[in-house]
Amino acid sequence: MNPIHKIVAAVPAPLRVKVRALLDAPARRAALKKFFSISLADTASPVIGLGGTLDHRGLIHGGAVKLLSLRDAFFCDEQEFNLLYLVSSAQPAFADDLVRICRARGIKFVWNQNGVGYPAWAGREAERHNAPMRRLRAQADHIVYQSAFCRESAEKFLGPCAKSPTILLNPVDLQKYSPRRHMLAPEPLRLLAMGTQNYRERFVSVLECLRELRADGLDCSLTVAGPLIWPEAERDAREIAASFGIADRVELRPPFRQDEAPDIYRAHHLLLHSKYMDPCPTVVAEALACGLPVVASRSGGIPEMVDTGCAELIDAPVSWETLHTPSGRRLAQAVQKISPRLGQYSRAARRRAEEAFDARRWQEHHAKIFRAVLAAS
Repeated sequence: MNPIHKIVAAVPAPLRVKVRALLDAPARRAALKKFFSISLADTASPVIGLGGTLDHRGLIHGGAVKLLSLRDAFFCDEQEFNLLYLVSSAQPAFADDLVRICRARGIKFVWNQNGVGYPAWAGREAERHNAPMRRLRAQADHIVYQSAFCRESAEKFLGPCAKSPTILLNPVDLQKYSPRRHMLAPEPLRLLAMGTQNYRERFVSVLECLRELRADGLDCSLTVAGPLIWPEAERDAREIAASFGIADRVELRPPFRQDEAPDIYRAHHLLLHSKYMDPCPTVVAEALACGLPVVASRSGGIPEMVDTGCAELIDAPVSWETLHTPSGRRLAQAVQKISPRLGQYSRAARRRAEEAFDARRWQEHHAKIFRAVLAAS
């Protein structure tokens, strides 16, 4: 937690908004100065502004990753553009001000909606997450939902929206994310948990899975790649692994660059994704593209992403109040179902990625959206 967030967290809840605004004032003044220099591009072709989301980012992850696909396909400019594209899970600072100024200049606005804040993970802070998204979504000329689940959860927690949206699963560059040329040796079975581990229970479940598999006699190892973000996470993670007797079989890999990700996937056999109600995780799409079958919770947007034969999903109830993380035992049972037919699952994984996540089709859909938005009066 950065120093400003610590200060705000210590303030009584009714005063937090005012204190946050006071502490943010210098940064907001600097942002407004930059926003006021924005101008409308005088062209009928789409020129995309991304709110500076990709500026100065050494490690691009989460919601910002899909913006790389836009940058690859369209001309982008942060000062002179005719269409602003923002992602709910990677908003620039002071996004309300940015949208207000862009709209005043005649710049159209497309909003990409990921997940929302709900009590199971956000607790009493849910509305702090949701209020900005509600305001911004309401101003959009077009809304792209990352899954049908994203639309459902947005309508529940942000409210109904009369605008006709588009649902597009997150894209993957299928040339960059591809299976290794030669299959890995089947043993040891190399398991991967990829991306931000944003709550302890999720991390514990994948370590429990490894412990269960080894207790059942399966030669296997686990890599956890990405940031661990609960308090004292790295020390705690190592202590958990040691207490389970698997410290020598667990690799904790620090946050990685996007260009490192394909090789990380290819060095493993299978992805464990234990996050509950994940809206549309890019790591699942990338893993499938690299030929990794997936073990995950049957919740959130994941059932929309996978197909028969490329994944094993663990049943979970729908709850907005409680996180139902799969147990290590159930994860292990799913792994044991896949491991004897790993080649078959791997081929199905790649087929599913080609059907559902091709970045070129995602870009083509966006080209149609942009043309329609710019042509509308």
